[in-house]
Amino acid sequence: MKIVILGAGQVGGSLAESLASERNDIILIDSDEKTLRELRDRIDIGVVVGHASHPDIMLEAGIEDADILVAVTNNDETNMAACQIAHSLFRVPTKIARVRAASYLQYPQLFDPGAIPIDVLISPEQLVSEYIARLMENPGALQVLDFADGRVQLVAVRAVQGGPLVGHQLRYLRQHMPKVDTRVAAIYRRNSPIIPQGDTVIEAGDEVFFIAARADIRAVMSELRRLEQGYKRVTIAGGGNIGLRLAHKLENRYSVKIIEQSHERCIFLSEELSNSIILHGSASDQDLLLEENIEDTDVFLALTNDDEANIMSSLLAKRLGARKVMTLINNRAYVDLVQGGEIDIAISPQQNTIGSLLTHVRRGDMVNVHSLRRGAAEAIEVIAHGDQRTSKVVGRKIEDIDLPEGAAIGAIVRETEHGSEVLIAHDDVVVQTDDHVIVFLVDRRHTRHVEQLFQVGFSFF
Repeated sequence: MKIVILGAGQVGGSLAESLASERNDIILIDSDEKTLRELRDRIDIGVVVGHASHPDIMLEAGIEDADILVAVTNNDETNMAACQIAHSLFRVPTKIARVRAASYLQYPQLFDPGAIPIDVLISPEQLVSEYIARLMENPGALQVLDFADGRVQLVAVRAVQGGPLVGHQLRYLRQHMPKVDTRVAAIYRRNSPIIPQGDTVIEAGDEVFFIAARADIRAVMSELRRLEQGYKRVTIAGGGNIGLRLAHKLENRYSVKIIEQSHERCIFLSEELSNSIILHGSASDQDLLLEENIEDTDVFLALTNDDEANIMSSLLAKRLGARKVMTLINNRAYVDLVQGGEIDIAISPQQNTIGSLLTHVRRGDMVNVHSLRRGAAEAIEVIAHGDQRTSKVVGRKIEDIDLPEGAAIGAIVRETEHGSEVLIAHDDVVVQTDDHVIVFLVDRRHTRHVEQLFQVGFSFF
């Protein structure tokens, strides 16, 4: 496909890198010539220097025969204008835009085809706040990803000495939990992937990715580590868009405090939120944290726009007794440096956003794409179509499907007359048409192979 990306920031650059590796024709537009030159030297893409929404600059990028426009500049208005121009002048089939301002998002009718023609609206703040809310619901999890509208979840958890399954082979999981069905999709040991087999032994410190029905997640986690108590008290550092959205989600279930440096923003937050305590000050102020009993806080969330401020306030909160610390980090180079030490979970907004973007630019009937392990791995939800003649997966047992190395089908969600049925993938399960199939890829370079597997032959039409 030919894809024009507007904006060479963290998201635009990462998306260009991801899509270029899948042999798409990528053209990146940005006004920063130095950034474009660095990206072009590293990856095989075309670049155009100029204002992203100007028609002449778009023409220079070949917009007239583009399949997809992805507008992810730092300016909402530029992104919206670019989609309008791409539609009105160039009839681009699919237009995707990142829009951050809540004042736009609360009027969905703005983005109807008859108004601003945006086919897919991406809100990073919404994606990140939903992601954190899922982590809050599953204490002890490193990642929690939804599939099939939340009926199935993929969870990453750190195995801890003392967990019933630690030191034992995976095949014993079913003996331990005869009434719970689950599948371990991948294990990362010292940052290297291991493809799970029945005789694979779980070691303390392993990062284990497993798939299960939502109701069974806690039971499976209890096999790998001692279950943590639920959270009650939450402190959020930073009352920006993400902090505000998250507080809205949490304040009726948890005791929420927000620490915000701007007095004007504090007043705004106090008007927007009904059950949260707003504190004016710095999250790196030790006296303030002690005064607010940080040692009693179950979760400290550092969600400002400043990576360094987030990291330092998180380290301080942990040192002063906060039970769990989650930190928003934009710079990908920092994520691996900090996670797993004093900071329990490093949250990358780019990774969340890119997964959502990939869902809409991949071939095949993709429902969800989640980018994992800083983009090295992926989890995909794809719908199977066709029949035994036209499909390489429909009518076949899972053991007979030609999956690439390092890929595993974790679960299938099937609609029946009695509602949705979650089938954890075992070798003898047969894929049916319209099944939602969840695939874990240790190496995302094999994504193309999986896409081709699920594409329907011409005889189907």
